[in-house]
Amino acid sequence: MKLLQGIKMAWFSVRSQPMRTLLTVLGIMIGVASVTIMVAIGNGTAEQVKSQMQGLGTNMLTANVIGRGAVTSIKLDDVKDLVDIDGVAAYAPDITGSVTAKYGTNTYTASVEATTAAFADVREYKVEQGRFIMDIDGTFKQKVAVIGSEIVSELKMTNPIGSKIVLNGTPYKIVGVLASKGSSSAGSNDNKVIVPIQTARVVLKTDAIRTIYVQVADSKQVDRVQAMLEAKLQSFFRNDENSYTVFNQQDLLDTITSVSTSMSTMLTYVAGISLLVGGIGIMNMMLVSVTERTREIGIRKSLGAKQRDILFQFLVEASMIGGLGGLIGVIVGASGSSFAGKLMNSPAAPSVDIMVLALLFSMGVGVLFGFIPARRASKLNPVEALRYQ
Repeated sequence: MKLLQGIKMAWFSVRSQPMRTLLTVLGIMIGVASVTIMVAIGNGTAEQVKSQMQGLGTNMLTANVIGRGAVTSIKLDDVKDLVDIDGVAAYAPDITGSVTAKYGTNTYTASVEATTAAFADVREYKVEQGRFIMDIDGTFKQKVAVIGSEIVSELKMTNPIGSKIVLNGTPYKIVGVLASKGSSSAGSNDNKVIVPIQTARVVLKTDAIRTIYVQVADSKQVDRVQAMLEAKLQSFFRNDENSYTVFNQQDLLDTITSVSTSMSTMLTYVAGISLLVGGIGIMNMMLVSVTERTREIGIRKSLGAKQRDILFQFLVEASMIGGLGGLIGVIVGASGSSFAGKLMNSPAAPSVDIMVLALLFSMGVGVLFGFIPARRASKLNPVEALRYQ
């Protein structure tokens, strides 16, 4: 039997039972659409997190003070000695807290970062208006602030540069507005008020440094710098390793990539189950079709059709049903991925490779689950088949 002839016969047979075909196709369609959407969401979320992490640079170390043991914090004078390590390009001590920000009659709960001028380069913050805080601001303990775009919006500022913002009752002069960075897993990057670290005690009522960001000049030196930084911290905290932690940005990125890959794989397996369920539906439909068309098979065999012709025809029908379900599922999955991405504010773009693979897999499922009914049809005795009522 020629391929084109087999396809035409299969299409005629599929069209003859539209409702049954539709219900069978739905099973495959749901499976393919689920695989496409889940993988798109998983990959999109992973890429979003990875881009945020990479935006900070893979050559950055973060030292956090946990606050246990005899020594529970670091002072500004101690930071320079701790990071005096060959290979350190820049560093930024940081004190964070939450304050009530007030502008005119408007108030908003803002996140404050008391730090140094190097913070902008180390943490990849850009200034959209005005300037960033400078070392001279800290030297003279100037009450100046750089604010995020969310603060500008929430406090309804029309011309923030040069205006006064009140932080926990203390007025600060706004010298700059940060360019928007959006949100990350840690929260909004635009809900920021950055002030000189020398004024932390005024606005945050503490000068205890709990975080130090360290930028390494060469990514090849990260491990060596991390080891030396940990050694200095261990000495500073009197050999109490529970008092601090040092995170390597690359290690965090590798961990996130590994977790996201595992999650995407798991989601694919879960969605693949629905494809198998759809395959069982194809088998059921084809078995019923063989029973209903027993006389047709007997007539074709009596007219000279061979076993392989009957087998080929039913396999083409099964693969056509699987292919239709896969094609519709890919279209629905692509549309659903875009919708889910907008809904979750995540770049959930459908993967072309996954869509092609899902389409081929759906056709394969059709052939696999259609083989037993097709073989059963091809083995029918033409004499017995013609007697079937």
